Amino acid sequence: MNPLTHQEGSALIVYDADAVPQPGRHLFDSAFWARRDALRGSAQGRGSALFLHTEFGPAVLKRYLRGGWAARLTRDRYLFAGYGRARPIAEFHALARLAAAGLPVPQPLAAVCRRSGLFYRGSLLTRRIMPAQTLADIVRRGEDGPGLWRRVGSCIRRFHEHGVVHADLNARNILVDRTEKVYLIDFDRAQWRRHNARACAANLARLRRSVDKTWPPDRAGEADACWAQLLTAYEEDLPPQRAADRAAGRAKT
Repeated sequence: MNPLTHQEGSALIVYDADAVPQPGRHLFDSAFWARRDALRGSAQGRGSALFLHTEFGPAVLKRYLRGGWAARLTRDRYLFAGYGRARPIAEFHALARLAAAGLPVPQPLAAVCRRSGLFYRGSLLTRRIMPAQTLADIVRRGEDGPGLWRRVGSCIRRFHEHGVVHADLNARNILVDRTEKVYLIDFDRAQWRRHNARACAANLARLRRSVDKTWPPDRAGEADACWAQLLTAYEEDLPPQRAADRAAGRAKT
């Protein structure tokens, strides 16, 4: 990976020069991709992620949008506190760091921060993992099994062992490809909190709540057993004291 920066007026673009030959604001313009007949659908959620077919491969274009009460004030503007602290730029560098560590994340391609006075708008372009399904979709169709839950648990453990706490660990942000490899996506506002048992336990609790919301009513009796498989794999090969600390952290949440 060869990260470089490119300035266009008040917009700063950071990009992987090994993957993106011509950086520019056009990369983040949905109308540009529509004119090239490159749109291939969108992800579930706030409608902020588009699937693209590009000259540098399948990609996902994510526009940063607010949710909740903040969206009533402004849908896509954030207070500008420097290009380096802008959410798309920060997520680009977070993904690059995680990929360099060998963790299963999407490859970052480019990010933009477009400043306008006191505010900015931003977007992120990543390599699309395909074909892949979200854990939520797999669970709804009943296509999961103990092996999958163990792989999810092992995947999350790898991130936690690197000190990475996902800000929104839910069943939609876990992808499984056709080789059954598990990925985590959406590292906006991710934190590095190495060996923080309480933060890791809270991360797992957040995922459990998401899984429970996703779980089909006709499979209600299977949820606890599947989750136990995830936790078993998560705790395998941990140093004994670390495992004890995490168990204590879960008990407190």
